[in-house]
Amino acid sequence: MVFEKARAKINLTLDVLAKRPDGYHDVEMVMQSVDFCDYISLTPRLDNQIVIRANVPYIPTDERNLAYKAAHVLRMHMGIFRGVEIDIDKRIPVAAGLAGGSTDAAAVLRGLNHLWQLHLSLKELSQIGEEVGSDVPFCIYGGTAVVRGRGEIVEPVPIRPAFWVVLAKPPLAVSTAEIYGALDVSSVDLHPRANNMILALQSGDVQAVADAAGNVLEPVCFALYPETIRVKEQLVRLGSQVTLMSGSGPTVFGLFEREQRARRVYNTMRTTLKEVYLCQTC
Repeated sequence: MVFEKARAKINLTLDVLAKRPDGYHDVEMVMQSVDFCDYISLTPRLDNQIVIRANVPYIPTDERNLAYKAAHVLRMHMGIFRGVEIDIDKRIPVAAGLAGGSTDAAAVLRGLNHLWQLHLSLKELSQIGEEVGSDVPFCIYGGTAVVRGRGEIVEPVPIRPAFWVVLAKPPLAVSTAEIYGALDVSSVDLHPRANNMILALQSGDVQAVADAAGNVLEPVCFALYPETIRVKEQLVRLGSQVTLMSGSGPTVFGLFEREQRARRVYNTMRTTLKEVYLCQTC
């Protein structure tokens, strides 16, 4: 049996550059792992079945699950047909902008690489992950990275940002396709730059990080789901030092230099919102 942590991600920047002929969008992002995790366990089977089990009833346990798809795609690439039971201890909310399904898929790829002794590099696993989902390549690597293309170009950055993170998700699920579909790239006035964020992180100046942060999908989600605006406003009002929506939403995160301050905001947010999580960058 092999165990893997499937870490959530946040977007410190998210810029959309153009719509591609294949229907996806070219993006430039700074993505960051946090230590808020799903937990994946992989157990060999004597037959050739891929079996998914989960601790919650609201995620699919068939080929619609990205963890299932990851195992299937890996088997196709390697020409092997071993069976595996994939147990998902789900903690990360779904349709939240935190890559919950993608990070499970990435954890399955890493875990099966060990379980089946495939000796694939992270780069090779990332290339396989491209076929599973746009966020999977980053989730293979984790940490801090600049991500481009439709998500397949991942440049890990040797930085260890030291922030406490409050994740606050309003009680709604948001479709990534809906948010991207509603975006008019030509109307974006301010494009957050990944290089500016990397320089800010290297400086360790939280105000520089706040100045460099940006997500061009945020106004789109705010227009469609005003509840998200109220969550961001509450985090700002309570003293979040950097406040931004993650991915296509609706989760909004706040960054804090000090645990005590983050914990105080976390406890206050929990009085009005069910899904609030306290974690750290990792």
